Amino acid sequence: MEHKMRQLTIILETFFTILIASRLISTVVCQSNVIHANASNLNQWIDHTVQEYMEKKAEVMDLGNEKNSQLDDALAMAEKNLKVITVNKVGSGDFKSLTDAVNSIPIGNANRVVIKIGGGEYHEKITIDRSKQFVTFYGDPKNMPRIAFAGTALKYGTFNSSTVIVESDYFMAVNVIFVNSAPMPNSRSDDSQAVALRISGDKATFYNCKFIGFQDTLCDDKGRHFFKGCHVEGTVDFIFGNGQSVYMNTTLQSVAKGLGVITAQGREKPTEDSGFTFVHCNITGTGDIYLGRAWKESPRVIFAYTYMGALINSEGWSNSMYGETGDHKSMFYGEYKCMGPGASSSGRAKFARILTDAEAEPFLSTTYLDGNKWILPPPNV
Repeated sequence: MEHKMRQLTIILETFFTILIASRLISTVVCQSNVIHANASNLNQWIDHTVQEYMEKKAEVMDLGNEKNSQLDDALAMAEKNLKVITVNKVGSGDFKSLTDAVNSIPIGNANRVVIKIGGGEYHEKITIDRSKQFVTFYGDPKNMPRIAFAGTALKYGTFNSSTVIVESDYFMAVNVIFVNSAPMPNSRSDDSQAVALRISGDKATFYNCKFIGFQDTLCDDKGRHFFKGCHVEGTVDFIFGNGQSVYMNTTLQSVAKGLGVITAQGREKPTEDSGFTFVHCNITGTGDIYLGRAWKESPRVIFAYTYMGALINSEGWSNSMYGETGDHKSMFYGEYKCMGPGASSSGRAKFARILTDAEAEPFLSTTYLDGNKWILPPPNV
């Protein structure tokens, strides 16, 4: 009975998060696609949520249902043949290093491989290339493994300075700390960007992970990504790239001593689908912080139902890289029903938008990521 209750708890916690960004909430809770600020009607759709999960799980396990599965075919097949390998620094696992574990995965891998990582710090620089799909890094939430390296742009270039580089599709990380341990750069430093993780693959999920660094901590490079219950820490542009991503219930922790920026989203054309959406997040820490700045010509960032501490600059958004005469029409910086002292619309930059329900709706459903086809809860290993 206790085991069944634990499984039910995992199901409910995971799918509460997934579905809060989906159209399932609209069909069960109300006739609107807009995410609500609270879950007061949770009991009305919890049974439906569990049913959806069990149906999806059955589809994965039943060969006869593959063609009808909500999951895409490659993922459905990969999840049926899950393999677990272990890494432990003290030598009690299959491998002592993550590098060796990743290297053991065959080129062209088509099955889910869960690398179960023992606690402690792993001083490694790791790349998971495109040939190794369906990889999961899995840590213990009570003793989270820490992967750390001190790479900087001066030696590696910004993108390749990352402690962990993921170029393959269908990556998942659960209960893992990604760290770039390079020191905080001073204002006169050049080439001191130091990335903790670069995710360049499509259909990646992160649960209860931490990303620790200073400038350019998390490179959300390209592809569709889902972050739940995570922690991202940095100073300037500490979430950057051209990913199409949703951050749910995530803490954004500034450790800046002066001016800082949370996002530098890299959409280049208004026709591109990419953009960052932050839902039910918490912005805290130190410094004089902007929510985002225009790195490329058409950045798109949305904050919804997010708590903004007093550290947020009253303008909220910066166009400093293009100057005051730059073209603001292709930029999309939106806020929707946020709260806290930093959420005041008074003094906001003229090109920022306080979104209406209709404007916010497209970013607050799984259609934004096609998430119903690939977002799965963490494995129970």
